[in-house]
Amino acid sequence: MFISNMTLPRRTVLRGLGAALALPFLDAMVPAFAPGARAAGKTAHRFLAFYVPNGMAMEHWTPKGEGSAFELSPVLEPLAPFRDQMLVLSGLKANWNYIHAGASGSFLTGTTRGGRNEVEIIADVSMDQLLARQFAKETQVASLELAIDPPANAGACTGNLSCVYTHTLSWRSPTQPLPVEYNPRAVFEKLFGDAGSTERAAREARLRQHKSILDSVNDKLTRLRGELGPEDQGKINEYTESIRDVERRIQKAEEQKDLEIPTIEQPQGVPPVFEDHVALMLDLQLLAFQSDLTRVITFMISKEQSARSYPQIGVPEAHHPLSHHGNLPDLIAYMSKINRYHVQLFSNYVARLRATRDGDGSLLDHMTILYGSGISNSNAHAGDNLPLMLVGGGAGKLKGGRHLQYGDQPTMANLLVTLMDKLDVPVEKLGGSTGRLPIDTLSGV
Repeated sequence: MFISNMTLPRRTVLRGLGAALALPFLDAMVPAFAPGARAAGKTAHRFLAFYVPNGMAMEHWTPKGEGSAFELSPVLEPLAPFRDQMLVLSGLKANWNYIHAGASGSFLTGTTRGGRNEVEIIADVSMDQLLARQFAKETQVASLELAIDPPANAGACTGNLSCVYTHTLSWRSPTQPLPVEYNPRAVFEKLFGDAGSTERAAREARLRQHKSILDSVNDKLTRLRGELGPEDQGKINEYTESIRDVERRIQKAEEQKDLEIPTIEQPQGVPPVFEDHVALMLDLQLLAFQSDLTRVITFMISKEQSARSYPQIGVPEAHHPLSHHGNLPDLIAYMSKINRYHVQLFSNYVARLRATRDGDGSLLDHMTILYGSGISNSNAHAGDNLPLMLVGGGAGKLKGGRHLQYGDQPTMANLLVTLMDKLDVPVEKLGGSTGRLPIDTLSGV
């Protein structure tokens, strides 16, 4: 650790011209010889829910073997480098098993019921929002609700129920679902400021100016670097280069001048290529976690009933129709390719988290990531034996490298209550929970 005469507050923010740049965790934020320095430098524990839709080809997902002796399945193989921080959970069932609405609607709420038509909207407070209430005391942004697909908060989408069930995971109250954000520009400006307009003249003026968030705080950054040690200077440089790269990619998306954009409060910056869009949204998440702007994020790589096709991996069929494969081996194989592709994109993100320094470890060490779907066998809309895993070090509270199989069919809500304990925000009950899960032993029973 570099020892200097200066001590930066943990929540240092550089401001300039409508922008606010929060800094990552630096050695200078921990006074080397101050009483309680270890406590002052305690790193944050962060939570991410990473949702994949339309169920899973379970025979290609479920690992062979239990405990630490399990073998990675074909779908999970891309995560091999992170096996030691993976905890695969089998045997849990959904609390509300109602086709696609119940899948995403109960994933973080553990609700046992929903509305009966497209205008009756009811569930339970979701786990992420319970965390957000607590963590908002320490962060500028209580939580982020992100997705790749545009939100639909009206109309019926599945089983004559409201589209909100399939288009979000987050519920602030039993009757208040939170809309997702899919536009990278809007997310960037929520984190760093510098908001504008999508009115064409203003948008074209912005493109001509090439205005950068970093440019507005550049003088302050330069002065700060001169007062920091080499290790902290390196962290600042890596962080600001990541921000500039994200700015550049958003600007590239905005340069599609032929794209018709409705006039709204924020300029559009949605890349037309799926992989580019996903990568940009994941990089924004990394920046938000790295700068401790938020500690709670939900991310839907696609919504339930998504009809997206994946010709780039040899699957031209639409995802949702393909998920109803009629148990035909060829179609199940296609489904498994989509499932594995989602895991590969997730694995790329996990690699970035592990490579990003955070306190005495990495961002991955200090995160609990819940990855999975609210449907298992997609052909039957099955709600039993959900495909779920926990990834990350959990700030020292998760023991990875294991596959736990639960024989008594506990519910998803029981897992959510257990994770609340791990995140130091304990609750007695969440949704339809009936207790807690043993996830600290080699056996799931």
